[in-house]
Amino acid sequence: MTALTPPDAGPVPGPEATAAPGGRPPPERPYVLLSCAMSIDGYIDDATDQRLLLSNEADLDRVDAVRASCDAILVGAATVRADDPRLVIRSPERRRERAARGLPSSPTKVTVTGSGDLDPAARFFTVGDADRIVYCATSVLAETRHRLGALATVADGGDPVGPRRVLADLAARGVRRLMVEGGAAVHTLFLGAGLADELHLVVAPFFVGRPPRDSASPARAGSRGTPAAAPASRRSARSATSSCCATRSPVAAPTPDPARRAAGPIRLGAQARALAARRAVSRPVGTRAPRVARRR
Repeated sequence: MTALTPPDAGPVPGPEATAAPGGRPPPERPYVLLSCAMSIDGYIDDATDQRLLLSNEADLDRVDAVRASCDAILVGAATVRADDPRLVIRSPERRRERAARGLPSSPTKVTVTGSGDLDPAARFFTVGDADRIVYCATSVLAETRHRLGALATVADGGDPVGPRRVLADLAARGVRRLMVEGGAAVHTLFLGAGLADELHLVVAPFFVGRPPRDSASPARAGSRGTPAAAPASRRSARSATSSCCATRSPVAAPTPDPARRAAGPIRLGAQARALAARRAVSRPVGTRAPRVARRR
């Protein structure tokens, strides 16, 4: 596995590294770390109903370590519906280390939604003992609180939900370091608002591609279709290498891509990929995790 990091990279900073001088927390918002995996051609998902695995075991363990260093993990409601993530720390040792520091075994789970369309039976709400916070649009606040009941704290995120408002509220709740795991719309939301301090980008060594334009695939008919990548190429990602990079703040906003789940694979913006390539150098993974600069 190869990691791409800034030339002067050091160890991953712990939560205390994001505090202001004198040990005071940043008053305005948490430190924001974006985490994303993509194929060589820039796609973060394909057009099938199954989740596309873009990370191998070594990278999943790295993500677990980064999660353990954060106070909260945020994903969009579309990710909760499509992938049904647990968002918990997998390593028993890391859970024990957090408990020894007086922290919950896993970081607080956070999601944002404009419609309030969330299933109370999703693993986001039912797996683990971490706190759960849902930021929803003002117009659906009462409805969402009724639907989720005691499963989560439902907070007003504005109408539409605004990332600055969400971060300010998280800071008031004691969140100092936030990991944003996607999906594409959420990453674009934070990048476009200039609120990304750190970007971890993993590149899986295979292509996804688009469905043929002249095919009568389900994707063209309004549902998720079949990607161009062969199944064998996808399976190889579990044992093949991948790449990770971290970029310094500020991170440029990506160019929106017209592809959507209904029309084909989901792709990361070209500007974000180009920025990662310009800012990074290669080094072997396994010696230490990538470090990224704290926000200035």
